[in-house]
Amino acid sequence: MSATLAPQRLPARRLANLAGFALCTGLIGYALYSQWYMGLEPCPLCIFQRIGIALLGLVFLAAALHNPSGWGRYGYALAIGLAALATLLVAARHIYVQSLPPGALPSCGAPLAVLLKFTPLWEVVRKVLTGSGECSVVNWRFLGLTMPMWVLLWALGLGAGGVIANLRPAR
Repeated sequence: MSATLAPQRLPARRLANLAGFALCTGLIGYALYSQWYMGLEPCPLCIFQRIGIALLGLVFLAAALHNPSGWGRYGYALAIGLAALATLLVAARHIYVQSLPPGALPSCGAPLAVLLKFTPLWEVVRKVLTGSGECSVVNWRFLGLTMPMWVLLWALGLGAGGVIANLRPAR
């Protein structure tokens, strides 16, 4: 009797979480590519969206590595949902800022690095989320959608997919 080594299949939940992590990694990779090779400097709202996608990717990675059964999967579904929702809200705010008429927002002010150095963190978050002149510039489109619109769609899709995958019982 010979023992054969059959390839092990990854559980569906673990595979979905790995796919979510890979997609988040790809999105961050493209954001860095657009900054370093296409010359598109990110505004503060863009940076917050990157942080949101990175956080979402880390939750997906933790869920894939842990692959909990029982109640643990609900915690990951909640964390994925919250990270996606936060990212989606920042992207929605950015879309709103970009839709305002020129001159409706204050000028750019100090760079984000300077704000972080001399201002309390919550004040920086409040200031960034109010938007500034640099956040209203649309300098990239794909299929007629701006980068924040794409981030909103990706956050919505990744969040919904991650919540569904982690709430679904194991087979």
